[in-house]
Amino acid sequence: MNPVIALDCEMVGSGNRSILAKVSVVDDECRALLNWFVKPTEIVTDYRSSVHGITARDLEGGQSFDTVQRYVAELLKGRILVGHSLDFDLEVLNLPHPEHNKRDFAKIPTFMKNGLPRSLKDLAREHLNKNIQEGHHDSLEDARTCMELYKKFYRQW
Repeated sequence: MNPVIALDCEMVGSGNRSILAKVSVVDDECRALLNWFVKPTEIVTDYRSSVHGITARDLEGGQSFDTVQRYVAELLKGRILVGHSLDFDLEVLNLPHPEHNKRDFAKIPTFMKNGLPRSLKDLAREHLNKNIQEGHHDSLEDARTCMELYKKFYRQW
């Protein structure tokens, strides 16, 4: 079993909350282990399509939240989880993960500016010479970018 995976989620709005719309998980070779749309568990009041391009039609054909949650929980077991602002992703999945097994680029001082997290887009441009999130955010692209960053800097952990 590969000990490291990267995760990213896209969310839609339901009232004043964010709910899961898409989840992507990649292995250490940036191969997609999971790249699923998720059926909403509540009424969507803001699709946020301008951010990630996800529409009502995408979610209609999605997996059930319970299926996604169970599958991601299995993928997480015993693994190091890489990402950017992982607490938001884990919160929307309603899943715990041990702090000592998280590698979150939004929390590592080396990757911050003036004590604040830098965007994944900025980190990708600076450290990977790669342009991401041009047009829309894509959770698969973001998960892959986090894994590439991790592979470049894993010795810092």
